[in-house]
Amino acid sequence: MDIALFSPSSLFASDDEETEETHQYMERTHKFPGMDLCIREFSFHQFNANLLWPGTFTFAEWLLQHKSLLEGRRTIELGSGTGALAIFLQKSFGTDITTSDFNDEEIEENIAHNCRVNGVLPVLPHVRHSWGDTFPTMDPNWDLVVASDILLYVKQYPNLIKTLSFLLKLYKMDNTTYRGNTGQCVTLPWPAFLMSWRRRIGKEDEDLFFSGCENAGLVVEHVGSRVYSISLPSITYAEKKE
Repeated sequence: MDIALFSPSSLFASDDEETEETHQYMERTHKFPGMDLCIREFSFHQFNANLLWPGTFTFAEWLLQHKSLLEGRRTIELGSGTGALAIFLQKSFGTDITTSDFNDEEIEENIAHNCRVNGVLPVLPHVRHSWGDTFPTMDPNWDLVVASDILLYVKQYPNLIKTLSFLLKLYKMDNTTYRGNTGQCVTLPWPAFLMSWRRRIGKEDEDLFFSGCENAGLVVEHVGSRVYSISLPSITYAEKKE
């Protein structure tokens, strides 16, 4: 996986503070809608699974306004990082959510720590998965995939799309899980990928991701301020079961 040319920790710490080699942590209190969360973050992590990006907070606000979209869903988050968004969703709505990030023990342990500190027990289930690699389960049963601010590494777009396509195309709905979001201003298919990000890349790079999704047979829809829904083409329930 490509390594960022900079560490986002530099946005919050001076050059004479923690370095990559120390692998130290810092704990900060972050204000989410209706609650404060104490989140332990890496001072540096080579895959940027260390700090909370601005998109996490704006996505939390958007989800609060559209919380009905989460009802009855089994959710997995890609690129969970510190686990803060998943913790917020579980505490706010009781969301059935699994965290996921690069195949790295430190990331998983830090998410578990943040769960415990914020009273989420048992800790959220976690899947170690590097995008593009074989997924740990060949029978995914998450009908909603969420992510925030994961479009930093342009060269990883094909791998991200490969993982996303797997999760959406191999999901098997049944009579107990399939229903529509009727009466809502925003509707989501089952299954769907819901993502948010704040602008940190050029328009050309953004287009590369969305065109890559479309080339993989997925449908991209802009559903809110920097919020996108990505799903399979519209098909009938009978067709999906076959």
